[in-house]
Amino acid sequence: MREQAHEQEQEQDWLARRFEADRSHLRAVAYRMLGSVSEADDAVQEAWLRLSRSDSSEIQNLGGWLTTVVGRVCLDMLRSRRSRREDPLDWLDSPAEVRMPDPVITGEESVNPEYQALLADSVGLALLVVLETLAPAERLAFVLHDMFAVPFEEIASIVGSSQASARQLASRARRRVRGATPVAQPDPGRQREVVDAFLAAARGGDFEGLLAVLDPEVLLRADDGGGAALVRGASAVAAQALLFSRFSHHSRRAIVNGAAGLVSAPDGKAFSVLAFTVADGRIVEINLLADPERLARLDLAVLD
Repeated sequence: MREQAHEQEQEQDWLARRFEADRSHLRAVAYRMLGSVSEADDAVQEAWLRLSRSDSSEIQNLGGWLTTVVGRVCLDMLRSRRSRREDPLDWLDSPAEVRMPDPVITGEESVNPEYQALLADSVGLALLVVLETLAPAERLAFVLHDMFAVPFEEIASIVGSSQASARQLASRARRRVRGATPVAQPDPGRQREVVDAFLAAARGGDFEGLLAVLDPEVLLRADDGGGAALVRGASAVAAQALLFSRFSHHSRRAIVNGAAGLVSAPDGKAFSVLAFTVADGRIVEINLLADPERLARLDLAVLD
């Protein structure tokens, strides 16, 4: 009896070590699926609970099995989230109602392995916003196949469809993503120069300076917790930037989802996070999170 209990304990220890080795990967999958760091952690924890209750001797590919389980958990969470909305079909075509994903913030000089794993392959906030517009099954198919090379056979088993249908889900998602996600400037230094120019102009009340760094069709998306508001066009976005210029003096450089960004934190308390998408030397998209509840959960110590 003791020998059997010892073997079970050894097996659980081995499973725990294997799971920890895959945790960063699973968290990255869940973050792309859910756009929420806390919900991603919940999904990963649920995967561990399911693993601990399973017969591991029947699992041939543990990493693949865990990825599939996390995908299934996230799909259920997305469907539950969507069912809580009164009119989900209209929501899909209403970008002003799209929930702003959680930003992942790091300091420019800091090296945080946990966050690096979460943002491997540079998943910008602009892309995550587009993923929020996808139907749950489309998002799963795109994330698992296009980002993590999961075979369509496994995706089909998760969504309960044929492989052909799973391919169609990914294809529809791919078209939507490509049509709505701006192509960002890959050079971090150039991104920073443009964002610094934006900040200097905002601080100085320089309307013309703001126009110089904003693309004529720039989009500002601002989420204060009551839904996202959209502002389009350089003049309108510059005017909004000047309205909030008094907070710009509290803004600090940051890396937001792998790109140049700003964090405004008067008295050390986060007031807003701005994520910029820079293309061809100008800002083409700004995603601003000003939801006090979600900002309160941010760890600003990473900026020190």
